[in-house]
Amino acid sequence: MILIALSFTLAASLAIEAFDGRGVRPISRNPGDLALRLAAYALLFAFWFAFSWRPWLAAFSCVLTVAILAVVSRLKRGVIGEPLVFSDFALLRQVPRHPELYYTRPLTDPRMAGLLLASLLAVALWYGIEPAALPHEPSVAVLAVIALPLALWTLVQLSGYGALGRRLATRFPAPDLERDVARSGLPATILAYAARWRSTRPDEESGPADPLGSTEARDRVVVVVQLESFVDPVRLGGPALPLMDTLRARATQYGRLRVPAHGAYTMRTEHAVLTGRTPESLGFGVFDPYLAQGGAEPTSLARLARRVGFETVFIHPFHRDFFGRASVMTRLGFDHLIMEEAFTGAPRIGPYVGDVALAERVLAEVRARTAPLFVFCVTMENHGPWKPGRLPGLDDPHAQYLHHVAHTGDAVAALIAGLEGLPATLCVFGDHAPSLASCRPGFGGTATDYALLHFGDAAVAPLRRDLTADALGRKLRAELSPA
Repeated sequence: MILIALSFTLAASLAIEAFDGRGVRPISRNPGDLALRLAAYALLFAFWFAFSWRPWLAAFSCVLTVAILAVVSRLKRGVIGEPLVFSDFALLRQVPRHPELYYTRPLTDPRMAGLLLASLLAVALWYGIEPAALPHEPSVAVLAVIALPLALWTLVQLSGYGALGRRLATRFPAPDLERDVARSGLPATILAYAARWRSTRPDEESGPADPLGSTEARDRVVVVVQLESFVDPVRLGGPALPLMDTLRARATQYGRLRVPAHGAYTMRTEHAVLTGRTPESLGFGVFDPYLAQGGAEPTSLARLARRVGFETVFIHPFHRDFFGRASVMTRLGFDHLIMEEAFTGAPRIGPYVGDVALAERVLAEVRARTAPLFVFCVTMENHGPWKPGRLPGLDDPHAQYLHHVAHTGDAVAALIAGLEGLPATLCVFGDHAPSLASCRPGFGGTATDYALLHFGDAAVAPLRRDLTADALGRKLRAELSPA
């Protein structure tokens, strides 16, 4: 019975992956590719079987898992432009805490709670109908119940090492998500990438040579602002933003910023700017650099700033636990964290603290400084989802985005005005393009906009130069040490 259920599982799972919702997708007939794909299905079957010892319940659970992975991956590809990856599962704990950020309903919503309850009742009913496939001898049954989970745990622990680890390293030497999913299937790629990530940590890249020694400008201010979902609205068919003309006329350097993702994954751009590290140096940690390193970056901008006497401040008007930012930013080298609890009573535009209020807090920190100051600030007002009910009388997502981005322009304009006359540097950049119907994956070559402004210096003709996010991070290192 177990073999029959397993055979059904393999065939059904293969059929699900072959059909992508738009037609039949060819499955690689290479023996190695096919074996790896089927092995992943079998591992999922064994995982569910270890919970129940009921072969048909395990078969149904495995097929349902593959179907859910395929659907979620298809939806993600349509919004963000890439399939599901192993690091996405680390974000699952955020979904019940912040359902509004993930286009889902809270678990307390009757529609969600009812579905979960019905699922639990169905599983309980299945337990009662299908007999367990355990040996009749009690001692052997107990041994089997212990042995199967232990075998799966051992396989997980050894997957990145020894002969199995070497085979995976040969087959998956570096991340190539689209190719690997096409070759080996989604479940196999998720499992293999997770094993490769566990066994290999990102290169200990030191980044550019540390140019910092001491700073003579004891009053110097460096403010870096990561603008949520920011691109020039003209690129989205919106009206001109006065800020963009100011930046092009006033900035020392400006242009398009090639970022690591579209529509999400703020942490990828954030990490690239704060560390100057290239995606290639992160190995399989490239999909979530905070999961990979947890902020343990000895050459981050904040650590370099502290080394030469700057106070380092991180400002973000949202929950401390999101992306584990509080602990990550502390390890990155920030002395002071100013987060959502510090913005009690601050104006909210829609569900989030307004950008103008955030700019006012940044300028308050600048005015209160007693030493050179490095501020890294992350805005929140224009975070998705943009959906009906977010703003009174304004239900169109595109119109909502443009409403918020106008406030972003006001906030940056306030920062420019507030820093005038100071020995200061201001850098602003978009973390990623918004996930709107008018801005699909691939928009603009996955590029946002950035600008670098200097105050208190002789005027310099603006220079248009397009950069990658990590290149901007390397450029910012020099801003912490005036010549």
